Parts: sequence; C-alpha cells; structure tokens
Amino acid sequence: MKHRIRVSPSILAADFANLERDILRVEEVSDYLHIDVMDGHYVPNITIGIPVVEAIRRVTSLRLDVHLMITRPDDYIDGFIQAGANPLTVHYETCPHLHASIARIRSAGVEAFVSLNPHTPVSLLEEILPYVDGVLIMSVNPGFGGQRFISGSFEKIRKLARMREAGENWFLISVDGGVNDDNYRELCHCGTDILVAGSALFRAADPKATILKWKNG
Repeated sequence: MKHRIRVSPSILAADFANLERDILRVEEVSDYLHIDVMDGHYVPNITIGIPVVEAIRRVTSLRLDVHLMITRPDDYIDGFIQAGANPLTVHYETCPHLHASIARIRSAGVEAFVSLNPHTPVSLLEEILPYVDGVLIMSVNPGFGGQRFISGSFEKIRKLARMREAGENWFLISVDGGVNDDNYRELCHCGTDILVAGSALFRAADPKATILKWKNG
C-alpha cells in the first residue's frame, strides 16, 4: 500500500518582505510550514525567532513545523511551543539530555522530532526512537538554503526506515535539504514521509502544482 506523502514548504526560501503572500500561495495544498530557527552559533546563519513564529501563526492554519538549529534549544522550547510550534524539532547534536528534551516537548501536547546532521549516523538514535514522533534527516549541511543534496542521504533514510520497521514505535521520517523534482520520488521510495523544501517550491513557476505532484508520487 502506498504511504501518504506530506510536504512542508520551508520559508527560508520565501520572500521575507512578502512572507504572508508566499505562505498563502502554498497553504491550500501543504501539510506543514517549515520554519528554520538559526542562531549564528550552531549554524553559520541567523534567521528568525519567537516573534516571527507568533506572527506566522496568526496568518495561516498550517501546522508550524519549527526546526531549532540553535546551541541551547532547551532554553527556548517553551517559548516556541507557546508561539504555535507543532511539531518541534531539536538536534541530536545539541541536546545533552535528549530524552528529557523530547519528554518536555511531548508533555505539552506537541509532536517531538529529532534531527541529525549529515555526518551523524542513524544508529545513535536507537535508544530515543521509542519516544519520538519523527526524525528529520538533514540532507545538506544546515545553515543555508539552495544547497546540493548529499547523495549518501538515500541510504541513511533506508537504514532509518529499517530501524522503524524493526521497532515498536512508528515515527515519521522527514528530509530537509536539496529536495527537488529530481530526487523526490526516490526519497519517497526510501521511506520518507515528509518532504521539506524551500527553493524548489517557493521559486517554482507553480508552487501548488509542484507540491501536488510530489504528494501524488
């Protein structure tokens, strides 16, 4: 049976001077809106914070897929949840007490995702997988949009999908970085549930048509 594909347009590639307009262009056919929060420390870029997430919450009914690429995510979990994040993603690499971070997110009634950088093996997630709602695989080095997809990510996703099949907790697999018309089919075939993309969607001639094509395989 074909599994359901979800699409999460990343506003990192939107026109920030016309953010509401760009969000409304994709809202009808999208499942989430992906929001990258970067601090200039964990990744070499600075994007947005809690006030912008609050503002976005007021203009869309989409679920806000907030991805914390920051060095001290535990300090900001409550604030982003209050701003409307759901799901909320933290990085394996920045959470020394990952189980506690995940439990804190879920205790607020919010879905908790954990993300891995390209160099981090999925085997390190074995002990946390029973407690997460999703895993976000970074298929580029985080920090900037428009990067080339790292081809080794396909096998990484396959490994994670096999771990999911062997476990008792069914979690979603999300992929972010370099997702486009050339690789979305193989990503779905590998076991991906959520396709996160910025440039390939917001800069497409017809973002809605592209999203619908991806969702239909």
